Amino acid sequence: MREDVEAAYNAMPNNARRKALALRRLILDAAGRVEGVGALTETLKWGEPAYLTEQSRSGSTIRIGWSAKRPDRVGLYFNCRTTLVDTFRSRFPELEFEGNRALLIPLTSALPKPALRACIESALTYHRTKAHERPRR
Repeated sequence: MREDVEAAYNAMPNNARRKALALRRLILDAAGRVEGVGALTETLKWGEPAYLTEQSRSGSTIRIGWSAKRPDRVGLYFNCRTTLVDTFRSRFPELEFEGNRALLIPLTSALPKPALRACIESALTYHRTKAHERPRR
């Protein structure tokens, strides 16, 4: 893990950091498991850990964030110009979402791993199918 990414995780409160690192592990595991995704680039975007499919260009960036404005949640953030969150919302109505950009995970509950894996895999392979793209305005 890059030093700046590690520092971003370390800046989170302990309970948020544990949840965020568990999400990181799910992202990295999915990248290794899903054919054609390949190695991810781990970097910072807007000061938050972000995971890019720069090598394969198969997917959309996933960010992990925590904010003092929502201290009881960690978020998986997706590009708001995609249909990812709309798709996740229809497939997993039991999950909590914020607008068209985030899937929110309460710090006090267990990770819904099967749903999260499906969402992460969809994001990491988003560009393989043009059917997911929103019409340009």
